[in-house]
Formats: sequence, structure tokens, C-alpha cells
Amino acid sequence: MAPAGLTPSRQAAPDLAAHMLEIAADLVGPVRRGIPFVAATVTSVAGSAPRQPGSSLVVDADGTVLGNVSGGCVDAAVHDTCRDMLAGDRQARALRFGYSDADAFDVGLTCGGTIELLLRHHDPTTEPWLASALADAAGGRAVAVATIVRGPETHLGRAIVVRPGRSVGGTLGDELLDQVAEARTIGALHAGRTGTLELGVADSYCREPMTLLVESSSPPPRMLVFGAIDHAAALARLGSFLGCRVTVCDARATFATPERFPDAEVVVEWPHRYLGSQAEAGLLDRRTVVCVLTHDPKFDLPLLTAALRMPVAYVGAMGSRRTHEERLTRLREAGLTQGELDRLHSPIGLDLGARTPQETALSIAAEVVAHRHGGSGAPLSTGVPIHHSAPSTGALAFSS
Repeated sequence: MAPAGLTPSRQAAPDLAAHMLEIAADLVGPVRRGIPFVAATVTSVAGSAPRQPGSSLVVDADGTVLGNVSGGCVDAAVHDTCRDMLAGDRQARALRFGYSDADAFDVGLTCGGTIELLLRHHDPTTEPWLASALADAAGGRAVAVATIVRGPETHLGRAIVVRPGRSVGGTLGDELLDQVAEARTIGALHAGRTGTLELGVADSYCREPMTLLVESSSPPPRMLVFGAIDHAAALARLGSFLGCRVTVCDARATFATPERFPDAEVVVEWPHRYLGSQAEAGLLDRRTVVCVLTHDPKFDLPLLTAALRMPVAYVGAMGSRRTHEERLTRLREAGLTQGELDRLHSPIGLDLGARTPQETALSIAAEVVAHRHGGSGAPLSTGVPIHHSAPSTGALAFSS
């Protein structure tokens, strides 16, 4: 079986469908005190199952419950099994709930899907890497945990912890397997991605197929908004609501003030210079969104020339169709290739009939989300898929 890409998971608030690292702030204290816990984690879904791979429910020995795995459908049954594991057998085990199962209505899974989970018993006294991984996640530092969720029983539940550039704890049971998993996990971590990763036998690093669940915790993706206009204020608010770290940049100090943009950090600098400085500092990645709202060629052209050559997720520019055509001509004259120009979303946003800055910001945010998940932007009532897998580029939070 050839190695495959990561299956995406939903990014969610910690009190909803969070994975273990997303509830680290609540979990790190008990772990430091040595309190054992069981994490029940979604490893596979099919149909209209309510949660995606990585969603976790955690029950500790003090009875504290964090997160959920079904939006309420099967949480009670999973909770009972977690309590049983805390009181008895600590061996990792798999659970499956499906609409066709006889007990589907008993547990409440009537949504027509199937959900598979892995339950893992964690003892902080025997897993020294656990507290540091949770501390990193709680502190906003990049870290990932890769766990074998399908494969040989002797390996089920084994995990490694990875930080950017290296593995820092745990083992999957074999040095070569650790190295391969580390390389794949680092890629997922850089993309800010949580999901499953298939390891095959073709490359001789495992004797039978295995599935890793990679749980990543990364700093928030960045949204860079250029042009200190009313549309930028509305977009900054939406970007912040979507979980981005938003920066508004403009060379005009009169307009670029913190008072006008309370939902963003504000930078007074020539846009292309600021973008270049952020790239040189390694502060941009394949999740970064660049929105150019400046409406001024002296700002737009050098900024777009730089942005379209960077490995960021999304580059959009505001303007009329006439402005767009003139802009493309000037960018070609600046030496951009057709492939680079094809990355430009211009005029920016989806057709919502927007009129106000707030409505325009909504159309931009909608296009960003659609691009992020490979959505069409079409009404769901037309029969398009409700749930999408991420594009095959390897990035989750925002794919390039």
C-alpha cells in the first residue's frame, strides 16, 4: 500500500470537537499532577457522521470530561467505556458506531453515518513526553502527536511527539518506522493539519499497513490585509472570528491606527516591504492569506509581484474587472508567469451581491473558506457535497 495523504479534520473550538492538543490548556494541569486519563479519539468517519478524525473526548481519573466525539450522539457510551478503562484494562481499544448497528438508536447515532474511535489510556508517570507536548500546545508552540490507530495489536496506541524539525519523545516500536512517521508528521505540522496518514509496506518500513492519527497544534494561520479602509476593518473582524491572526498594513499612518482596527495588529509600512520582511523572518506559511485592498498601483503591483511568488495559501486583490485586466497586464510586464497569475483571486470574493463593507468582507471570507476546503461556493441545495476533503496539496488550514 503506497503512503497516502492526510485525511483532513475539522478545526474546532476546544469545548466542541477539539482534538487532544486543542484542549491542552485544560489538560496540562492534571497531567503535571500525574492524573491518568483516557482519550477517545475519532479515527475514521463515513457518511454524515457528526465529527471528523482527531475529535476527542477525554475523561480523567478525577471524573473531569473534556471535549466530545459526536456532538452528543454517542458521547455517553464512549464516556462509560473510558471510565471502565480507567478502572481496569489499559490496553488501547477500538470502538465503532454506525447507523446500521442494532444499538444505533440506543446511543443516539441516527444521522446516517459511521464513526470509529480509538481509546487510549495515558499515564503521565510512564509517558514523560506527554506533559511537555501539552505544555507546548497550551503555550501556542508548534507540536504534533502521531499515534498508531490501525495496525498490529502490538503497536496500537503507540505514539511519538514531534516538534518542527525533530522527534522529541515516544516511539512507535521501531526506529525506522519512527523516522518515516516523523518525516510525515513534520509535514502535517507545518501545514497545521490534523488527520490520518496511511503507512504502507511497499517501502519496507512496516510489515503490515498502519494508520497514524496525526494531531497537530500550530500557531493560528495569518491573514494579512493590505489597505487601511473600511472593508479592511470588516474583514479583520471576520478573519479574527475565523481564528486567524490578522494584520492590517498600510503605508499611511493617518489611516493605519489601532483605533480603526481593534481586531488586528496594525503596521505602518510599505506593503511589499512588510510582506518581504515577514517572509524573510519565516513568519509566513502555506496557510497564510493575503488580501490586497489598497486600490493603488504603486502599492498593489510590487506587493502582488512578491505575494504571487510566495508559497502562501491565498492571494486576492480588490478592484473592478477593468482594474483587474490592467493589473494583469502590468504584472505580466513585471515578469510574472501565467501559472503565478493563475493564483490571483481577482476581483476578490464570491458573488453574494455584496454592497456594504461588511457584506464585501463576508464575500471575501467565504471565498477564503471555500478555497481552504475545496468548496465550489455553490448553494448546497443544488446537490453539491456537504462535506469536502482538503485538496491534495498537503495543507489543511489553507491549501495552496
